Amino acid sequence: MKNHVPNAVTCLNLFSGCLAVRNIFAGNLELAAYLVALAAAFDFADGLLARALRASSPIGKDLDSLADMVSFGVVPGAFLFHLLALSAADLPFWLPYAGFIVTVFSALRLAKFNNDTRQTNSFIGLPTPACTLVVASLPVILAHDTYGLSHIVLNPWGLLALTLLLSGLLVAELPLFALKFKNLSWQDNSLRFVFLLLALGLLVVLQAAAVPVIILLYVVLSMLRPSYG
Repeated sequence: MKNHVPNAVTCLNLFSGCLAVRNIFAGNLELAAYLVALAAAFDFADGLLARALRASSPIGKDLDSLADMVSFGVVPGAFLFHLLALSAADLPFWLPYAGFIVTVFSALRLAKFNNDTRQTNSFIGLPTPACTLVVASLPVILAHDTYGLSHIVLNPWGLLALTLLLSGLLVAELPLFALKFKNLSWQDNSLRFVFLLLALGLLVVLQAAAVPVIILLYVVLSMLRPSYG
């Protein structure tokens, strides 16, 4: 039975992603964003459980990628489509569909990850959950715009630039550390601890607006310290 526990959690990730898609196209963007956060939590938990129970399997790996393709591939494209449609009333009719470029590159990212032996303990390119959390934070920022960022979030050219930037990062040959703790020692995990502490501080101060900053911090820290376990 233990082999099915991580797969069941992966299915909860998939189910959360399906609910997010439904709510995006119903116009419930903030609820969809919270469902993305739930999907990301399930995605993190299934890996932890698989390692703890020693229940990794080819089926589990494939199921994880298929679930991620919905939750962190289709979902960010749908978010960007909707946000571009809201912001691009006077622009070409095809512009909102550019949001699905992220979906295409997410598929490429996941296929690359499954066949790249270099990505056992770290990542090459931005992980799809990180990309999706950036996009999903945008409607939450709009709903609770403490810092007057709505005009930036709903700028169609800014959204298009974000789409292209995230798509490029997904498949870039950019080494990034993984949040996998083999132990709790500072020496082996100093980069991870520093990142988590800074991320927590940013969340407390900036709330939803912290998410894009945290992902940028993640990329910058990885570039500043390319050697990690």
